[in-house]
Amino acid sequence: MAFKLLLNWINGMEGEQAELFKVLGVESRTRIIELLKQKGPLGANDMSEVLGITPSAVSQHLKILKHAGLAWNERKGYWIPYEIDPVALDKCGEFLSNICTFGCQGPGGFREAELSRAKDKVALLKKHERELEEELNKVRAQIEEF
Repeated sequence: MAFKLLLNWINGMEGEQAELFKVLGVESRTRIIELLKQKGPLGANDMSEVLGITPSAVSQHLKILKHAGLAWNERKGYWIPYEIDPVALDKCGEFLSNICTFGCQGPGGFREAELSRAKDKVALLKKHERELEEELNKVRAQIEEF
């Protein structure tokens, strides 16, 4: 269910994309994500000690991260370890990357937004051509190594 919510954000459900930014816009939540990425499964009390916030605050942040599909837990007796969902986090990263590229389509992509603002369009295109040639030379060098 929570993973479906994340996929809806990523796939462009109107108005829900902003919710992802709300989830990640709280420093404690991003610190929890980083901690779980570094240390692996942890309980709320363990996270509380490391982060310096109360266990109840950690639990509230974890509840939001779970609802967003970024974290999950499975009870093991009295211990409830939380983990990051790496697939959901990768999809989240792809979504944020797509939003933040501002017209650049990656290597070889044409930078429409940058070009439309440029005073000297020819100079910008020549610069882009040089960058692409450098990238191509790097690829050719790697091919030669094999």
